[in-house]
Amino acid sequence: MTSIAAFHRSSVGRKMIVAVTGFILILFVIGHLLGNLQIFFGPEWINGYAEHLRELGMFLWVIRGGLLVTVLIHIYYTIRLAIENRRARPERYKRKDTVKATFASRSMAMSGLILLAFIIYHILHFTVRATDPRFNTLPLDPLNRYDVYSMMIYGFQNPLVSGFYILSMFLLALHLSHGTSSFFQSLGLINQKLVPRLARAGRVFAWLLFVGYSSIPVAVFFGWMKLRAHS
Repeated sequence: MTSIAAFHRSSVGRKMIVAVTGFILILFVIGHLLGNLQIFFGPEWINGYAEHLRELGMFLWVIRGGLLVTVLIHIYYTIRLAIENRRARPERYKRKDTVKATFASRSMAMSGLILLAFIIYHILHFTVRATDPRFNTLPLDPLNRYDVYSMMIYGFQNPLVSGFYILSMFLLALHLSHGTSSFFQSLGLINQKLVPRLARAGRVFAWLLFVGYSSIPVAVFFGWMKLRAHS
């Protein structure tokens, strides 16, 4: 227990916690995107995907709870590291470091908090279905499954919802553009020659996720995907 306490109190330990929790969340973000993109294949695909998730029952809520705890741990240690790093630098170096640092790296803690707010709203919106009364009155699809397709169409037809979603995905991309390269640095798995390459790869990866996630509300909002009548 003493060694564990010493680990999470050390700067290296905290960086590793941030890196590992961040990696877990990246895996979820990728999987969640692949599931959501099935909406482009029609109601049969996205409704079937949602039904498979629902069949997990209580285990699905265990996963959701674990992910939420992971998010909270990630944000907590990210903020602690940001505060400690700022306090550790002499005052005369703070301005120089701020100039050198990217906007993504300087906004890690703030973007993380905004993303936490988005996650809470997203769960209330599409999972609990507490923000739009239409979601609980939707008829079942022809295969007697909940009509997730129509729910997403209704949801993203609201410009405020789509705008907040896209803004959150933009902040996620900023967060990941810095976080993916920092992950390897935190674990000590890179050398200086790989830093620029990993940084570029991290930015490309982050903005591909942004395009993927944002494509859904954009397609709905501009009418490229529409409600379909039940047969």
